[in-house]
Amino acid sequence: MAGLRVLIIDDDDGVRPMLSTMLRKEGYEVRAARNGEEGLKELMANPWDLALCDVRMPVMSGLELLDEISARDISTAVIIMSAFGDRAVALEAIERGAHDYFDKPFKKDEVLFRIAKAAEHLDLKRENEKLRERKASGELAIEGIIGESDAMKRVYSMVHRVAPHTTTVLVSGESGTGKELAARALHDLSPRAGGPFIAINCGAIPESLLESELFGHVKGAFTDASATKIGKFQAADQGTVFLDEIGEMPSHLQVKLLRVLQEHAVTKVGANAPDPIDIRVVAATNVDLEHAVAQGDFREDLYFRLNVIHIHMPPLRARGDDLLLLVDDFIAGQNASKGLQIRGVADEALDMMRAYSWPGNVRELQNCIERGALLSVGDLIDAQSLPDSIRRASDELRKLFDADELSIKKMTAALETILIRRALEKTQGNRTHAAELLEIAHRTLLYKIKEYGLADVGR
Repeated sequence: MAGLRVLIIDDDDGVRPMLSTMLRKEGYEVRAARNGEEGLKELMANPWDLALCDVRMPVMSGLELLDEISARDISTAVIIMSAFGDRAVALEAIERGAHDYFDKPFKKDEVLFRIAKAAEHLDLKRENEKLRERKASGELAIEGIIGESDAMKRVYSMVHRVAPHTTTVLVSGESGTGKELAARALHDLSPRAGGPFIAINCGAIPESLLESELFGHVKGAFTDASATKIGKFQAADQGTVFLDEIGEMPSHLQVKLLRVLQEHAVTKVGANAPDPIDIRVVAATNVDLEHAVAQGDFREDLYFRLNVIHIHMPPLRARGDDLLLLVDDFIAGQNASKGLQIRGVADEALDMMRAYSWPGNVRELQNCIERGALLSVGDLIDAQSLPDSIRRASDELRKLFDADELSIKKMTAALETILIRRALEKTQGNRTHAAELLEIAHRTLLYKIKEYGLADVGR
């Protein structure tokens, strides 16, 4: 990285100026010391990112210098320069804390490669230190969630305050915002952390099986009940049950869930008596439960029982520069898992990503980075490797703002048409879900669909 501070420590009057000139041309800040003792004084006096250090020097050798650096807890990374055939000494230097080594006489390309690799290591080390600092300060309090926006700090604060208690929590937010991660944090930060955490997707289990899955059944309760089976609630005793997509739970099971919450007991299908249980319930929804209550699709008494504490996971579009932190983290993950060397995102592609509304939130961003890392030509994720939805949205906005139109009313209508069309396509015409993505009232959306002639979009 340009601006890297490099200290050269070598007693060879020819090597020092040669390396100094070469590295300065590459944009590095360079200083030279004539032996290990002089080098140690400089390292103690000033911060240096990297030291290129010869092994065999008078006064203090490179190995002795490494011992001093370690003893004094100096953070400078050291690359050892060893004479050709002196490999055993170089390996000993690695054992004493050297970051890397190269042989003398050296080639320019190899020196620059070793320095570049050390710079990558330093960047990663500094990022990890920042991460630890943020975790220690409580800013990054949820495992697996990255974010420094005010919206996320409010989530972290609420999770920490609520986690130690057994209070029922309702976590709301769009798909892909990290609701299950918040639920896991509530469990992990609670006295129940040693107990089970059982996640149940109420919308993914067939209705005919859901009651047995949740509450269990006794032998002979129905045709295929050849043995007694405990349900998810009993399996989570002393732990936490996470009910995802709670809005999809059938009405007759809502009644039974309410009884579980009130009586702290569960009755198996076909059983005559309840079994006591000790669980905490965290529920999650990506739909407006208040609207569902008003429509008669969700029990009001259950809603109030679940919504003792409400934590809202903000959409990605409301999290500002968290997008950049997430992009860096996902790129690092792709590099590690796939052996790639992606350095970042090209400016044009980043502009498109920042302008995009991310209806799929963090999950959609993660998929976008994975696709971009695999399809990009070179070491930057470019615009051509982004999904069609992001590039198309960018083209629509560009055309909109390039138009010779100054009427706020007309421009607002045009932008609303783009966003409503995109939300309806994303939800396959589900207007209730589309209204939630757009953060407008359902009735307002219906009016605008009629006004803009979008009745058939997504269907």
